[in-house]
Amino acid sequence: MKPQQLFSVEGKVALVTGGSRGIGLMIARGFAEAGARVYVSSRKREDCERTAAELSKQGTCFSLPGDLSREDECRRLADELGAREGALHVLVNNAGTNWGAPYAEYPDSAWDKVLALNVKAIFHLTRALTARLEAAARPGDPARVINVGSIDGLSVPALETYAYSASKAAAHHLTRVLARRLAPKITVNAIAPGPFESKMMAATLERFRDVIVQGCPLGRIGEPDDMAGVAIYLASRAGAYVTGAVIPVDGGIATTR
Repeated sequence: MKPQQLFSVEGKVALVTGGSRGIGLMIARGFAEAGARVYVSSRKREDCERTAAELSKQGTCFSLPGDLSREDECRRLADELGAREGALHVLVNNAGTNWGAPYAEYPDSAWDKVLALNVKAIFHLTRALTARLEAAARPGDPARVINVGSIDGLSVPALETYAYSASKAAAHHLTRVLARRLAPKITVNAIAPGPFESKMMAATLERFRDVIVQGCPLGRIGEPDDMAGVAIYLASRAGAYVTGAVIPVDGGIATTR
């Protein structure tokens, strides 16, 4: 198989949650530019529709808004996608949230909010879309679930984001559990991003950019192509024999810390 075919996602149907900004937008744009039929989901309809319109200038993209912190919304979104598409080749569970507060003041509400979106939504949406994913599977080319974790789930972060780091470690392990449960028709892998330019990272990068760059073996902040590249690899024929993996995309920060 030629390299351009090996890494092709052309014609595949992909759903990217949290796809209107940050890492989700990087992945959605990469898929759209590579010829996939992309659906982006986010809680705010106007953000979702604006992103879909922007990416439609470069490829094929549709808006599918929803609040994925709720199980009923996960089911509704899955039903709506199913009404439009007979099969789903790639599900990217990227929607997530963070909460930072001092140890003595860290509220219970933080755990509820963060775990609902960062962990439970992965399970609920994947389960709701399993039949559509299985419908896309072909011999040697299974459907793909790509969960977006974090290097904060691989090593202890410096910031006081207790629910976030715990949720990302949970997302990594849920990835492995689902990889075994959904094989052989569906692969399930996770990407663990390090520092990228995003709304969630904006305040941290504003305060600590130089320190972060100095602590990164590759000496820089992640760029959109870095994230799009690993997602396309996992979604293409090149990644068809990979499942249950958690791939750090962080310039070597977590593995050399």
